[in-house]
Amino acid sequence: MLAAVLTWTALLAGCSGPLGPDGEPGAPAASRNVIHVTPADGSKAVRPGRRLRVRVPEGRLEKVTVVKSQDAQDSAVPGYISADGRTWRPDEDRLGLAAQYTVDVVAQDAEGRESARHTTFTTLVPDERFIGYVTPENRAVVGTGMIVSLAFNREITDRAAVARAVRVSAQPPVEIRPHWFGRTRLDFRPEQYWKPGTEVTVDLNLRDVQGAPGVYGLQDKTFAFTVGRSQVSLVDAASHTMQVRRDGRLLATVPITAGAPRNPTYNGKMVVMDMLDVTRMNSRTVGFGGEYDIPDVPHAMKLTDSGTFLHGNYWSPDAPGRVNVSHGCVGLRDVRGGSSDTPAGWFFDRSLIGDVIEVVNSDEKTVAPDNGLGGWNMTWQEWTANPAAE
Repeated sequence: MLAAVLTWTALLAGCSGPLGPDGEPGAPAASRNVIHVTPADGSKAVRPGRRLRVRVPEGRLEKVTVVKSQDAQDSAVPGYISADGRTWRPDEDRLGLAAQYTVDVVAQDAEGRESARHTTFTTLVPDERFIGYVTPENRAVVGTGMIVSLAFNREITDRAAVARAVRVSAQPPVEIRPHWFGRTRLDFRPEQYWKPGTEVTVDLNLRDVQGAPGVYGLQDKTFAFTVGRSQVSLVDAASHTMQVRRDGRLLATVPITAGAPRNPTYNGKMVVMDMLDVTRMNSRTVGFGGEYDIPDVPHAMKLTDSGTFLHGNYWSPDAPGRVNVSHGCVGLRDVRGGSSDTPAGWFFDRSLIGDVIEVVNSDEKTVAPDNGLGGWNMTWQEWTANPAAE
């Protein structure tokens, strides 16, 4: 205990400044250094537009340490001191929301005397947040036509800020560009279908990005998926056939039935969005009234949001290859309960979410690019001519 007292006494003497004329400790030499930290010490509900700065009017900054406490975790805020030593700035200007910042500064004045400053401030806790639901799923293996699609739970008015906060990259590298569909959906794709084996990474740096007045992003996550083999199937509604090509090679020509004259199938490129071993199809859910209600449709592959499927058909066994009888779907011969030995089962077992189904020679218009993952129906010039994504 005595040693401790002596140590603290020595430290206090060492900090007390020069001795006076009578040998007693004199008054400490005051540093003329004034350390300015903004936002000010004790500030509350600081908005994200404010900038964190540390500066001194003379002398130089020796050390600046900033810690952000957010979501019960502490993290260092990296930054740098300017060449003249008088200003410190963080590497990223944007302040995190619902966070406490602690700033510790050591500086020297023009005569080499040190001073220190410790400040804290807290940032705004937003009332509203937005998130983006990502397609495809993390770690999925998908077909060559997959489009990265983000569906937001709130309308986005600052679409440029949100688009900048999402990064989609690929290995091997390829140019990937965003396109907005309205205010709640942002899609990404390359100019051509993905090459098989491509590894795609989606970085959502949306945390605290303002998507609309008073509405801030919540996510700071990374998703990744792998592009499997290439499979593109061409449905010819006039000849009632589907050519299935794997990596450019014809695997099979399969008989199909497409939409009847009153309800023709969409033309254009559609991407498999979901695969269901069996599902119920009720005409009332897609605007057809009470025309059908089939509780056990086998081998169903969803192609559009509006209800277009490629699926097994056991109730019209003679239609595939001969006549178009559906309400807009593409049907392949199947049996009730499904079987891998039927054309529908064979195709289902060899398909992936993200595979491309292209329909030609139908009497219907081309599917809209935002109806499912239909963005491949836009030219690259149309896709990239999207000012809100810049």
